[in-house]
Amino acid sequence: MEPFKRIDAVGLPVASPNVDTDQIIPARYLWHPRSDGYGQWLFNDLRFSEDGQEKPGFVLNQPRYAGAKVLVADRNFGCGSSREHAVWALYDHGFRVVIASSFGDIFYNNSFKQGLLPVVLPEAEVTALREAIERGNSTRVAVDLETQTVTGPGGFTAKFQIAPFQKKKLLEGLDDIALTLASSDRIAAFEAGFDREMPWLTVDQPP
Repeated sequence: MEPFKRIDAVGLPVASPNVDTDQIIPARYLWHPRSDGYGQWLFNDLRFSEDGQEKPGFVLNQPRYAGAKVLVADRNFGCGSSREHAVWALYDHGFRVVIASSFGDIFYNNSFKQGLLPVVLPEAEVTALREAIERGNSTRVAVDLETQTVTGPGGFTAKFQIAPFQKKKLLEGLDDIALTLASSDRIAAFEAGFDREMPWLTVDQPP
């Protein structure tokens, strides 16, 4: 997993509340392997018409927000059914941060596992940031994980909270497997002691 420390990129304002995981990635695409790249189906039914043409009214299709890496959402983002594919779709499209006043619980936890930073700010601050992006000359938003700060157009600045354990994982680029492997010496020592104390549980049995 790629370490995350700081990003300064275009922010994408998505003002709709309760954006669920089926809007983020429709269920009919979930059979694809991760290697296919889920970014191509991000917000598919909102981005494209039935004949595959871009809908010009959808924010992600507007040239002003090309290359966005910070999504500034509304409340309860990522609610609905449990699917890590929703995080894959955002990450594979290029997003590294989602800012909202609240998240679906499973989406929030899945984000950390895939290297996507979910930032929770008070609703008034999220609205102010979103509106500053929409009306300002600049769409740039900077998110610094080490200092836990967000800055944006018009002098916007805010501090966010994050659990120390989750912060460490993102800063060091540790997914769950890497985190487990980091304790391989302790695991080996435990298994050796287990064998000594209870050999009848681990001794090879005759065929």
